[in-house]
Amino acid sequence: MGKLLEVADLQKKANDLRTDVICMLEAAGSGHTAGSLDLAEIVTALYFNIMKIDPKNPSWSDRDIFLLSNGHTVPIQYAAMAEVGYFDREELKTLRKLGTRLQGHPERVRLPGLENTSGPLGSGLSQAAGYAYSLQYLDDNKHGFVYVVMGDGELDEGNIWEAAMFAGKYKLSQLVAFIDRNNIQIDGSTENVMPLEDLRGKWESFGWHVIEIDGHNIKSIIDAVNLTKAITNRPCVIIAYTIAGKGVDFMEYDFNWHGKAPNTEQAAKALHELGVLDDISVPGVEKNE
Repeated sequence: MGKLLEVADLQKKANDLRTDVICMLEAAGSGHTAGSLDLAEIVTALYFNIMKIDPKNPSWSDRDIFLLSNGHTVPIQYAAMAEVGYFDREELKTLRKLGTRLQGHPERVRLPGLENTSGPLGSGLSQAAGYAYSLQYLDDNKHGFVYVVMGDGELDEGNIWEAAMFAGKYKLSQLVAFIDRNNIQIDGSTENVMPLEDLRGKWESFGWHVIEIDGHNIKSIIDAVNLTKAITNRPCVIIAYTIAGKGVDFMEYDFNWHGKAPNTEQAAKALHELGVLDDISVPGVEKNE
């Protein structure tokens, strides 16, 4: 990685990635908007400040590992990967198109830099725990970290809690999990579909160190990850409280945007709210004169 960006620059970068997400989903005509938007700060902090990666050498043996468990939010990951240099930004326009490397859910064989294939929810933590186990017990790599992002809705999956037990048992201190606590899932509020509280207590009972943060505060995200590196006897989970559809007023808090892409008119409105429409070109969207 090159020079690390300052917090103010990282916040601007997060807004740029949100812009890319809106443009990608509008062009694709399908996809998942709310979660992709609300993960912008977390993904920005990871790709542009926290993780040890080399986009020119995606298989670098000393890299940190990032796995996206809630794979439907992959547009925000694609946006970050393009911006940091894994592939040309022009390729973002191919999201969900026939033959594209940018599938609607991440598919690691097609695109160097993706570490896992994700579709069915609940698998990412098991993948991350297995990778962290190999670093800690098989490779003796004490410097690499495995980061995994999960949605709060997918915590309904039993596989998550099996992985949580495994990581707790083996004290996988090189494993850092993020929970995108946006309180929505496809059918409505998480607390109406399947209540998750006391979420902190649940993870602590499985032997994890728990940190709770504002998931839109980049400094808090970076500080939390730095703190996890001082925890050497257990895995860490960062519960990041976020706003679904963050940055676009008519999408915020609305579970209906979980699996819906904006049409041309909605994309134009969203880009106005993000303050960038005059600076970019969106197919079918006219700029204001």
